[in-house]
Amino acid sequence: MDINLFKFCSGLKALGYLMILMVAAIIVVSYYAVVVVTWGPKVLVGGAESVLSLAIIVVFHILLILLTWSYFMVVFRDPGSVPENWRPMAEEYNLEDGTMTSSDCAAPQTLYSTPSSSDGQERRPAVGYCIQCQNGKPPRCHHCSVCQRCVLKMDHHCVWVVNCVGAYNYKFFLLFLLYTFLETTLDTLVLLPSFINFFGEAKNHSTSPGNLSIIFLAFVINLAFALSLLCFIVMHASLLSSNTTSIEVYEKRRAVRWKYDLGRKMNFEQVFGKKKALWLFPLYSEDDLSSIPALRGLDFPTRSDVEA
Repeated sequence: MDINLFKFCSGLKALGYLMILMVAAIIVVSYYAVVVVTWGPKVLVGGAESVLSLAIIVVFHILLILLTWSYFMVVFRDPGSVPENWRPMAEEYNLEDGTMTSSDCAAPQTLYSTPSSSDGQERRPAVGYCIQCQNGKPPRCHHCSVCQRCVLKMDHHCVWVVNCVGAYNYKFFLLFLLYTFLETTLDTLVLLPSFINFFGEAKNHSTSPGNLSIIFLAFVINLAFALSLLCFIVMHASLLSSNTTSIEVYEKRRAVRWKYDLGRKMNFEQVFGKKKALWLFPLYSEDDLSSIPALRGLDFPTRSDVEA
């Protein structure tokens, strides 16, 4: 009996919905431990401690709002789908003035052919074809075996968001990582004094066992997530600086010069856009969406000193 591994992979999507519930549970536990049990009651004490408590609670809520906003944008935003019957455009992108000129669509008979160079050597075509989707594959596009479709500039399928991370939501994913790291780090630091006093308070029964358990659990979870997220942030910061996706890492290692590496500034703008006011928010300006082809996921400028 033949086993369809792709159908098995698509079953992993069900696990993702459990992960969403886990994220919600972690947020609830952290909120209760930080705001309700530890720092909320100190706001009414007065003095410097009251000011510190209020500042912690305000920062906590700001990060929580940004974290949740970014998370839902990653979950519900389409990472980028290939248009039906997609055909590549004969386009040229000028890195100096940031303009792109388009000519007519390529002829269907030349779309998947392997052209020959003037010296008679065959060269790999710039675009591919997906057998599963029965459609063309733009540059940097890959087929996700979990979502059962092609995703534009696919980075990876994230089980925590039940979605792929691609051209349309990669910025939101990075912001989600950043704000989650900042939130978990804050939670770890503000819960540290209570965690240090945990065993003494448990022995003296000065705090209810339920609250002690919540504080202990919240501290351990937030510490673990902060450390693991730091590794992810460092990794994706490196990928962002070289304009590389997780899938393209091995391909980049084989290249003398990575053709999509346009310099750190332009690499950053290929994901976050040029409007600085929106860099820290899961939003894009209309100008960026219309002027930066990479944000649409179908066309990507390349280095002039590397053959595409």
